[in-house]
Amino acid sequence: MLLMKKITARGRKWLLGLAITGAALGSLSFVDEYFEISKNLDIFTGIYKEVHTYYVDDIEPGKLMRTGIDAMLESLDPYTSYYSEAETEDYRFQITGQYGGIGAVISIKGDYVIINEPYEGSPAQKADLRPGDELLEADGKSLKGMRTDEVSKLLKGSPNTPVKVKIRRHGVEMDKELVREQIHVKNVPYYGMINSNTGYIRLSGFTSGAGDEVKNALIELKKNTSLKGVVLDLRGNPGGLLHEAINVVNVFIERDQLVVSTKGKVSDLNREYKTLNSPVDLEIPLVVLANGRSASASEIVSGTIQDLDRGVVLGQRTFGKGLVQSTRPLKYGTQLKITTQKYYTPSGRCIQALDYSNRNEDGSVGSVPDSLKKAFKTRNGRTVYDGGGIEPDIAMEAKDYSNIAISLLRKNLIFDYAVEFRGKHESISPARDFVMSEEDWNGFLEFIKDKDYAYQTETEKELSEMAEKAKKEGYFEALESNYTSMLDALNHDKKADVLKNREEIQKLLEEEIARHFYYQSGRFEIGFTHDNEIRKAVEILNDPAKLKKSLSK
Repeated sequence: MLLMKKITARGRKWLLGLAITGAALGSLSFVDEYFEISKNLDIFTGIYKEVHTYYVDDIEPGKLMRTGIDAMLESLDPYTSYYSEAETEDYRFQITGQYGGIGAVISIKGDYVIINEPYEGSPAQKADLRPGDELLEADGKSLKGMRTDEVSKLLKGSPNTPVKVKIRRHGVEMDKELVREQIHVKNVPYYGMINSNTGYIRLSGFTSGAGDEVKNALIELKKNTSLKGVVLDLRGNPGGLLHEAINVVNVFIERDQLVVSTKGKVSDLNREYKTLNSPVDLEIPLVVLANGRSASASEIVSGTIQDLDRGVVLGQRTFGKGLVQSTRPLKYGTQLKITTQKYYTPSGRCIQALDYSNRNEDGSVGSVPDSLKKAFKTRNGRTVYDGGGIEPDIAMEAKDYSNIAISLLRKNLIFDYAVEFRGKHESISPARDFVMSEEDWNGFLEFIKDKDYAYQTETEKELSEMAEKAKKEGYFEALESNYTSMLDALNHDKKADVLKNREEIQKLLEEEIARHFYYQSGRFEIGFTHDNEIRKAVEILNDPAKLKKSLSK
């Protein structure tokens, strides 16, 4: 409406003359576009008013409008989102990684929220809050039945303000008083030496300061004079700020090097982004770990390292998010995060895997077919492709867990046993050396003896579906005896499954127990012995000939 009024005020005659004499300049499409905008805004406003006035039940105006906004934006892509004034603080945390609170990950268990993991050095850790602690009260308010977001709001607050919590641990209630701090969730939660000559940097996000954190980590690792190579772990990193991706690349790449270019509908906003600073190290051998959950900024880093042949990418194909979002401020303290551009790596490829602009008839989104993928060249002349994430230079199969391990994880029995184990042990050996004893393993078998951790195999699922169809079609009675025999034959002994998969389950237990004693550091350090991809990365870094071959044409 506003746009059309402005056009009308400037003169209908001018528009009419322009439409008649300037068709070659595209003015007709200009007028048509704004007419369509005006018309559809009028229709939408009319529907909104009629529904609010005449719908049989009372309508919440804000809720109804939010439903319409969310549905409209969902039709575009999953990354374009509206943030109300109340949600803006959560969005700010996504960008900065900072908030005022106690510093702990929480989750639901039964009627209460529990501590899942306190951040190292946080008020939660200082107060000896542990994984598995049930949060009963906060400042005298019962937390029973509350969702995690509701409890989170009560625990968050201005730094240097106190909060009293009542917890229950192993059936014993106790009071804790914490002083909130400014919590910064680190982009680099861990760095250290895998062995005497191989460094490791875990990068889990791209909020403000990510580049500096990677830079400082590498500087610290380089103080070890025997350092011969570095593993940069981007697995599971969903991305974040574009300029922080450039800063991370800059740690390993020379100044004034093109890292990424962005192109969109508004050509004036198209940009080329180059490194601005002096690197920390241009020569040290580098392996970047990535997987199917490495997205966006993670793909800019891994794609640039690959395009410039600065290091080897190892793991699985990345997610394939080649879209850039910008934040647009709206009225009343609200914001719109909107996809404005696509980004391109130094070789010129866009790795966006899904084409949201051309949906299928059923509304689903298709991947870019292999036949339409284009080839590009790295600095050394190696061939890489667009349209489907970053293909690793050295591919490894993703870890597949057994059905019994998945069941134990989903039913939190691995976590629960670690909670019990922590309650019975004051300390364990350093994480990278920790191995469960036979007594510990037998303790786990005793712990799960009366627990439900059954699962259904794919064959059992198909048999069940077949039985339902047979009942509907009237054939089940004739098949029933055979059906029962097959189920009996497939019926698996749970304890036998646990024993058969002991190695896998014991590793999961050791990783969880190490986390309960040593927080995130424990989780990463025990991975140095358990993680096949880290072991492969170390092998490559210790074999210069193999590394050179991986980067050659």
